[in-house]
Amino acid sequence: MKTRVGVLYGGKSPEHQVSLSTAMAVMNAIDPHKFDVIPIYITPEGQWIKGEQLTGPIEEIKQLQFTSAATALIPVSLNQVPAADSAAGGNEETIDVIFPLLHGPNGEDGTVQGLLEILNIPYVGNGVLASAVGMDKVMMKNLFAQAGLRQAKYIAVTKYDWQKRGETVYDRIERELGYPCFVKPANAGSSVGISKCKQRGDLKAAFIEAFQYDRKIIIEEAIVGREIEIGVIGNDEPICSVVGEIVPKKEFYDYEAKYEDGQTELIIPADVTKEQYETIKQMAITAFQALDLSGLARVDFFLAEDGAVYINEVNTMPGFTPYSMFPLLWQHSGVPYPELIERLIALALERHQEKQTITYTFKKEKR
Repeated sequence: MKTRVGVLYGGKSPEHQVSLSTAMAVMNAIDPHKFDVIPIYITPEGQWIKGEQLTGPIEEIKQLQFTSAATALIPVSLNQVPAADSAAGGNEETIDVIFPLLHGPNGEDGTVQGLLEILNIPYVGNGVLASAVGMDKVMMKNLFAQAGLRQAKYIAVTKYDWQKRGETVYDRIERELGYPCFVKPANAGSSVGISKCKQRGDLKAAFIEAFQYDRKIIIEEAIVGREIEIGVIGNDEPICSVVGEIVPKKEFYDYEAKYEDGQTELIIPADVTKEQYETIKQMAITAFQALDLSGLARVDFFLAEDGAVYINEVNTMPGFTPYSMFPLLWQHSGVPYPELIERLIALALERHQEKQTITYTFKKEKR
């Protein structure tokens, strides 16, 4: 019997379009001899719509943007999607595993993962806590600090604090971090809302921009050096890929550099020493375990001019097209794109099976 995979994509998120590109790539690459694929689209407004089971390749992204209210899906009925032959008298079948290809808030942040946990449906990728912490850059960096990982200095600011004490906040940033520095929404990905600041005027504009996407932002000191990334897959015994380097033509790796201008150069494998690779690998695994990650992650680093390695962040659902860094890292590590998808599904089922051994009731023994 083939495994029935529900591919969940789109989402109520600034990264909706990124998710569509990822979903198209995965659905076209997944082995049809091993998996039946059911597309499940979340519109920008948050409506869930089920598509027909795939029978061939997807030619255009617009084929994934369903609009029919007749196929609207109530999320709590997710594990009762009709089988392909149900109209002809077949029985309803449950989805075996969900592949949530959602980027950013309302998908990558633990919200959808919580729903899937309640429904007891296996799903690819990180759990509720790991997804939430991996999305919130402030909480992530707090845990990095606790794990003893070297990272850039940072300051967290809430919108309330900024509105009440704006000038005091700017003074603190200039005193503790200096320029240049980066301003980022705490809960966003794909470089959405990020600005590089060189003076107070830049800082003020960056705060306005970042607070459009979250009520909490993070300001980080700039580390002069190279941008290095590594892929991690696994559950209790994670393994690492080769490392890659991002060489943006722009001043920093923003949203346009990632997805639109096509000018960013990816170097795989990156030119690092054996010692540097081992340091990056060990720090990546430490971060993976400190955040209780599972399934997959891309871990991003800065390699400073003096050779010091600084962890930047983890991405719990990295870009997943065949041309994205994460799959390319694994391709260069001997794991082709279709096999990578298959491994992640297997890891999801393995983790789910382990959870079924947990006891959720308590019976006090009589003495």
